[in-house]
Amino acid sequence: MRKKLLFIINPISGGKNKRNFEQQAKLYLNHELFDAQYRFTERPNHGAELAEEAVNGNYDAIVAVGGDGTINEIAKALVNTSVVLGIVPEGSGNGLATFLEIPSGVKEAIAILNRFQIRSIDSGVLNGHSFFNMAGIGFDAVISNRFDKESVRGPYGYMKTVFSEITSYKSQIYDFIIDGKKFKREAFMISLANSSQYGNNAHVSPKASVSDGLLDVCIVKPFPLYLFPKMLFHLFNKTADKSEYIEIIRGKEIYIKRAVGGDVHVDGQPILLGKDLEIKVHPKSLQVIY
Repeated sequence: MRKKLLFIINPISGGKNKRNFEQQAKLYLNHELFDAQYRFTERPNHGAELAEEAVNGNYDAIVAVGGDGTINEIAKALVNTSVVLGIVPEGSGNGLATFLEIPSGVKEAIAILNRFQIRSIDSGVLNGHSFFNMAGIGFDAVISNRFDKESVRGPYGYMKTVFSEITSYKSQIYDFIIDGKKFKREAFMISLANSSQYGNNAHVSPKASVSDGLLDVCIVKPFPLYLFPKMLFHLFNKTADKSEYIEIIRGKEIYIKRAVGGDVHVDGQPILLGKDLEIKVHPKSLQVIY
């Protein structure tokens, strides 16, 4: 019997036109293995609604066609179910897909689907909001909020937003409890890494694993602005853990208290939360085709 497969396509992710995606996919998909349907998202969180319907409709796999935000919408409906997540990377950063070595071309990504090789990965939850690649507090959360409103997508649009904000952003003091251990740090930003990278091969925690049952708390300390190029060099050369301005602590249960509430992001999707943040990992809670 053929597997029931649903493609959920974000038509605006990554600034890429996906009008012909169904036509392309049909060229490469193994139709002896799959009975495929195609749906486009029409509004924020529509992907989650479509995914929930598909889970209840006894689909075997749901394929997110988009970036980390699209994956997030769909995957949160699949956690702790038997329905498998597939990915066709079509976003601005494609952090999780890049970490899982899923290629960005439609033909190549669908070849991965046809192989239907499955692994279980961890997921994180921040104050009830699921994430699968990366969550963030501080500067990158502010950037996610600004970038979400920008018309220019992709790496260029992201870096444009970074440079427009970096000179005025102020670091904050945070109180942490990680697996029972308390400490305080001043931080420019904090990344909660399930995979190693934000996307576009920018690795904030080079040794992170999506299947170790841990999250990497990456604390980026305040640094002189003239060292920003060096910080970027570390990110793109997988040496962030060697920087004196980055501290990485792994844990399962993480509590963070900040002076004021504000921006947070989950897989690049901005949300506003209060002062108290609770983060937990759910080991091997999502099945992914890779």
